[in-house]
Amino acid sequence: MARSPDLEALDALLVELNRASAAAILPLFRAEHGLEDKGRPGFFDPVTEADRGAEAAIRALVAERHPDHGVIGEEYGEDRPDAEFVWVIDPIDGTRAFIAGLPVWTTLIGMRFRGEPVLGSIGQPYLGELFIGHAGGARLISRGSSRPLATRKGVPLSGAIIATTDPEACFSPQELDAWRRLRAGARLARLGCDAYAYAMVAAGALDLVVEAGLKAWDIEAAIPVLAGAGGVVTDWRGEAVAGAGGQVALAGDSALLAEALYLLAPAASPRP
Repeated sequence: MARSPDLEALDALLVELNRASAAAILPLFRAEHGLEDKGRPGFFDPVTEADRGAEAAIRALVAERHPDHGVIGEEYGEDRPDAEFVWVIDPIDGTRAFIAGLPVWTTLIGMRFRGEPVLGSIGQPYLGELFIGHAGGARLISRGSSRPLATRKGVPLSGAIIATTDPEACFSPQELDAWRRLRAGARLARLGCDAYAYAMVAAGALDLVVEAGLKAWDIEAAIPVLAGAGGVVTDWRGEAVAGAGGQVALAGDSALLAEALYLLAPAASPRP
């Protein structure tokens, strides 16, 4: 019989990993956090002690519990990325929000099984929120209670609340044109929420998020959360998101996604 992941046990570990990362991050939020610039030419790419400390804490706990598992993280790179089980980590998604004192940064922790994302979490420990899910369901754990997550259905683009992080900085000229078409057709657009916007789609507050230039750790944790809440995640061509990230669209409803993809199509990256 083919092996299948023990999602119940891994779910429990995922909660622990979020606690470990929160313990490293929260003392440094709105405090001295050792800000550095990674130094990409022409681009401010910040990293803090909190980013590094949280990823180190997650890696240490994974190594203790499952030394055969692989890890891919933003701050410390790859360790056995071809393992059967691989954790994909962004310790602080939204470091710019973190250093600005805005509580919309999140910790993203995803689990790949044989190359496919099967379990993930979006954690915002300052607000006491952990969005966690897999294809069988998603839930919000907050302040000692838990409730199911469900995306909003039946909303056309004309009635939708949409989001992206920073279109001027993150989109190419062609992608920016596509975003402007999308925004013109939507009811309301919000900017600057990073991966917290993904959680809001899962919770039924936002309807659609589009991003570009993502890395694997920016998106993989969200894919199982959205799937469990009834949402859908694709690239701008409507295909499964590649392991490298790239252009991504997340929606609570497949019909809304189809409307968005029609407008995004002129800027969609060609097939690899």
